[in-house]
Amino acid sequence: MSRPARALPPQLPAAAAARALRRAARFVRRALPLCRAHTVEFFTRGLWERLVVPPPHTVLEALRAAGPLARPLAGASDSAAAPCDDDMFSSAFCENSEKLIDVHLFALAAKYYSLSNLGVCTPLEDVLGALKGNSQGATGIKADEFMNNKKSHEVQVMSELVDNIVNYCGIKQVIDIGSGKGYLSSFLSMQYNLKVYGIDSSNSNTDGAHERNRKLKKHWRAYQSRGRANLKTQSLEKTNDRPVESEMKSKMINEELLNNAKSLQSRDQVIMQDLVPSCGFTEMGTFETRTETEADLMPQTKSHEGKLSEEVLAILNVLPADAVEVFSSSHRNWGELCEEEKVQRKKTSLKTKATKSSESNLYLPLTSCITAETELSDIVTDLEDCVMVGLHTCGDLAANTLRIFAAKPEVKAVCSVGCCYHLLSEQFENQEECCDKVWGFPMCQYLKDKGWCCGRNARMSACLALERVAVGQMLPTESLFYRAVLQVIIEEMYGVTKSDRHVGKTFSKSSSFVDYVRRSLKKLELDDSKLPDSCIMDYYEKYKHRMNELEAFNMLKVVLAPCIEVLILLDRLCYLKEQENIAWSGLVKLFDPVKSPRCYAVIALKEESCS
Repeated sequence: MSRPARALPPQLPAAAAARALRRAARFVRRALPLCRAHTVEFFTRGLWERLVVPPPHTVLEALRAAGPLARPLAGASDSAAAPCDDDMFSSAFCENSEKLIDVHLFALAAKYYSLSNLGVCTPLEDVLGALKGNSQGATGIKADEFMNNKKSHEVQVMSELVDNIVNYCGIKQVIDIGSGKGYLSSFLSMQYNLKVYGIDSSNSNTDGAHERNRKLKKHWRAYQSRGRANLKTQSLEKTNDRPVESEMKSKMINEELLNNAKSLQSRDQVIMQDLVPSCGFTEMGTFETRTETEADLMPQTKSHEGKLSEEVLAILNVLPADAVEVFSSSHRNWGELCEEEKVQRKKTSLKTKATKSSESNLYLPLTSCITAETELSDIVTDLEDCVMVGLHTCGDLAANTLRIFAAKPEVKAVCSVGCCYHLLSEQFENQEECCDKVWGFPMCQYLKDKGWCCGRNARMSACLALERVAVGQMLPTESLFYRAVLQVIIEEMYGVTKSDRHVGKTFSKSSSFVDYVRRSLKKLELDDSKLPDSCIMDYYEKYKHRMNELEAFNMLKVVLAPCIEVLILLDRLCYLKEQENIAWSGLVKLFDPVKSPRCYAVIALKEESCS
């Protein structure tokens, strides 16, 4: 397939990426005691006294005045970092005690070592401009009609980028890793006419999609009937030779449409109420080809397509006629099958679907657990040259996506947005674990050679949303305070320092601190009868004046969050730049971080895709 050669935007050189990683790692290493501290242990371990010298009000004032919660650094942007002395920032911490002593320097450093100020990202506009060239983007359905604002924003931005990557590479197949409910997959298939395989480890996502599809089938038939009728009506209106006959047919069609609409409304009102809020249009299980739809609607009415009513046109753009397979009522009841038969039937069904259509406009959800050693051809039987994508792939799945991309010749490009950093496995966190395992962090050689380890609490901190806090969304200080005081009660009254059980979302269900403690103790299977209300309130009164310490401490962790994320994302970028067959790789800010805090994508294209 010939296509015009288009130059990709300038990429960050491997040496520059490695240099930025080293500098960020140096600062984060000094801040690790703060990052690794858990707020549950705030009072029991005396974290403020151990780690911070200035008083809480000084910390909060400094962060708001000079840190990431304030205005951007002068002259700094996503593409150019302000000149600073790395050695200057190291004096924010005491060399011996490792305590934070200079909050002003700490705040400046945390801002400086974020992705937006290091100058390591490629602007999304530059990437889209290079990939798109002179071609026009697709227009059609709007994702916000079927998804919440956050998901709509993510899917629309990422799907446009993926479509441009696919067109640039001259391929039509997309593998969506960790596809979940299929928001991105279905939109890529519907809007951009791509063949998409969504792979997720959860059976419930696929099973739920099948049930939604069963309901959606009824409505699709009605919309399809209405679309055909409207096309015929408009065709008849254009015919001037037989106006009376045209008027009679139009009347008949309109009456039929009205009857169909009334019947649909009366039969499926409950179904539609269930369908729309759950974004059923975007969570479909299996899309097949549009062949029947086009054959039925288009032969003699192509010139009238643009004149369809907006409602019908929107539906026709969303769904092909045979989008959903209906299970035959002659099949045995699924509940009557043994587990082995269920698994075998599912495998047979997936293979049949995967080989059934080689055409575009397909979305097929598959259930499989992806590892670094996964053979895609074992899952996707008609695997061809493809682009691998992942929208908020959790933990190791994001790292494994990049490893598969680097190892498999069929995968020509990758666009991965990771999340859930706390679920990453770390090679140097638990030394007693097996050495030959493939780890989620670190990936690049530099951090491996250094034996770098963040720790789970630090990775949890990386998931915090600084930008949301910066625009006024408050931290859950009171719930964190409740949990920290509860830990004191558990250790002092019950002698328990560690437990496999979790309190969970007890705070939101509690009417008071006493109620919170009693609910939590029951969840932890501890006897609360020996603890009178007065005793519980004594603990509350003892620590309530220190709530500002907890607030300031958590704000320090929030401010550090982007720096830890820098370490993880630059590790992945440097890994890609160590591979020999990759022509272009970069970090690109895709989303508004207030709407979607995990907003950075790791993107790469292989050499054969750029030739």
